Amino acid sequence: MLLKPFAGILSATLLVSCINIASAQEDQNILVGNSSENTSIAYPKTATVNVVDNQFGVDVADPYRWLEDDVRVNTEVAKWVEQQNAVTDSYLDTLSGRDILTKRMQKLFNYERFGLPRKAGSRYFYTRNDGLQNQSILYVRDSLDGQGRILIDPNAWAKDGATALSAWSPSSDGKKLIYSIQDGGSDWRTLKVLDVDSGEILSDEIEWVKFSGISWIGNDAFLYSRFPEPKEGEAFQSLNLNQTVYYHKLGTPQSADIPIYATPNNPKLGHSAQVTHDDKYIIITSSSGTDEKYEISIIAIGQGDWKPQKLIEGFENDWRLIDGIGDTLYFITDNKAPRLRIAKVDLSGEDPVWSDVVAEKEATLSNARIVGNRIVLTYLEDAKSLASMVDLDGNNVGEINLTEIGTARGFAGKPGDSETFYSFSNFTQPGAIYRLDTATGTSTPFALPKLAFDPKDYVTVQKFYPSKDGTKIPLFVVHHKDVDLSKGAPTLLYGYGGFNISLTPGYSSTRMAWLQSGGVYAQASLRGGGEYGKAWHDGGRLQNKQNVFDDFIAAGEFLISEGISAKGKLAIEGRSNGGLLVGAVANQRPDLFAAGHAAVGVMDMLRFDRFTAGRYWVDDYGYPNKESDFKNLLAYSPYHNINSGTQYPALIVTTADTDDRVVPGHSFKYISALQAAETGNKPKIIRIESRAGHGSGKPTDKVIAEFADIYSFLAQWTGLEIKE
Repeated sequence: MLLKPFAGILSATLLVSCINIASAQEDQNILVGNSSENTSIAYPKTATVNVVDNQFGVDVADPYRWLEDDVRVNTEVAKWVEQQNAVTDSYLDTLSGRDILTKRMQKLFNYERFGLPRKAGSRYFYTRNDGLQNQSILYVRDSLDGQGRILIDPNAWAKDGATALSAWSPSSDGKKLIYSIQDGGSDWRTLKVLDVDSGEILSDEIEWVKFSGISWIGNDAFLYSRFPEPKEGEAFQSLNLNQTVYYHKLGTPQSADIPIYATPNNPKLGHSAQVTHDDKYIIITSSSGTDEKYEISIIAIGQGDWKPQKLIEGFENDWRLIDGIGDTLYFITDNKAPRLRIAKVDLSGEDPVWSDVVAEKEATLSNARIVGNRIVLTYLEDAKSLASMVDLDGNNVGEINLTEIGTARGFAGKPGDSETFYSFSNFTQPGAIYRLDTATGTSTPFALPKLAFDPKDYVTVQKFYPSKDGTKIPLFVVHHKDVDLSKGAPTLLYGYGGFNISLTPGYSSTRMAWLQSGGVYAQASLRGGGEYGKAWHDGGRLQNKQNVFDDFIAAGEFLISEGISAKGKLAIEGRSNGGLLVGAVANQRPDLFAAGHAAVGVMDMLRFDRFTAGRYWVDDYGYPNKESDFKNLLAYSPYHNINSGTQYPALIVTTADTDDRVVPGHSFKYISALQAAETGNKPKIIRIESRAGHGSGKPTDKVIAEFADIYSFLAQWTGLEIKE
């Protein structure tokens, strides 16, 4: 049964007392195992501190607050990490399927894969990985059918492969290229510039860039967004405030860069800059959090100053620039259209004049790009992609045939050039890349992956199930066609449910190893996401956040009732906000799940807004310092709702010491509380990676090692037998 608000939350004094007693004992020998294995785990002792916050008359204990400290600064935290990893490694070494999964994943990763090409001048830029390279390499071709040559190979940047090529952007003539470097998975970026003809790295270097686009102005200057340099030792934890848009002229030092847009009186606002393809306008998009509610300012280029004019005032709606043609700017917006529409504004007169281009439809508009004299539209219909084209006035041109269930991405281009590229993927098909001529509507293959398996051997179906309140939730179910479902199969259920992010069909080599091993994969499109527009997002955030957990729990119940899975065979997984999801439902329905993986999760809902980018998340979670939000957050916070005396599923928590998005203290505190509580004989362990961050830029070998550990753990506790 679901917990009532505050059920299971001990008084502060009692909670501190209980955990102190547990921690003061000798290392605990906890018997763990299933029908085929009995293993003893000695969890490390974790010290506690007597910290109690009184918020709105409620005493809230935080006995593991010391684990919020950065491992690079606090040697005791570093020692704790070492001890926890030693325990986890010892346990994982006992899992018989891990080596088989490692080899299976290596084989599945070992295929040639390409990134979406971008055209600049007559050149084509794209990434390519020959299979098992830790980082993809950036190539350039001088013509579409030309021979690719290497521009940037990040595999030589770090011995551990954890320094990655992040964003990159060629100048419009294709002669220069800005690229950003990500080290150890951190969100911080360093920008550099490369001469495409010679391959020479120029003297330009920009530091302390985060959450930034890169926008060229002409071929010799660009715009970027950065934060002030953090204080010594605070780069991985301090709040991100006072983001500013800067103008950089090639060949000059960063100290000479010109700040062109900032809001020092409102330091919490974030700002990004885009430049129309014809270099006529700069569009500044300002946001106060993660909600798609933006203010838009414009700066006319070449007027002799950087004076912005407000085009959209008030943070009320989503406004996303598509591009501009002369004095006409095209936007995607949810203004008077919860599933989004396209509008344009004419800036040639004294006052802006708005008009509609494409009206709201039943399907949710996910993206739009101007290519040639067409607008390419992509929609989500029940979490599946549709694509079509209209002319610049919104008149229908035709559908783009995607043939099956899947996800289409890309379609970048510019007015006047009818050429674009897009990828199409699904659960059993890696991204196949196509070239689209928008003038003729013809798609031709650019790069098709050659696989070590036949996608036709797998079945993908979409089902709909009722949540607790009767809302119908989409659910994809994937398995090998020969899997026997007569008694329910070991099943991995994945979810996210937040921040207007849509979960759509996509390929994963690690997940395919689970499918090849005979497991079922299920993916639920929970409320809080963007699959059905604004109402779907609103239905799973703030005071409605419990709907997300109810949706996920109902998915598990449905999989069992339909005979797809069975009691004791269902595992759950989620990342980031999805890690919160796993922690919350493990507390609320520990009886339903056999095992769970909570990755880089937000686990302390009362302090998430105090670190790095956490302050942005109040749009989805609410404000811990507001009473109504506080009570709601406390009711489901994973760290604060662990039910001692209840049998829990086997749980593996994963994080990284360089995660500066969701700081690892969330996971450190959560696993410590789990290990101290009486939650049954199944293991509660944490895997802490070094130099891996929140996930992006992670080298291939670390991905394989991590997921071989995770899926062998989940297989052990769902009864999935891993065979050669």
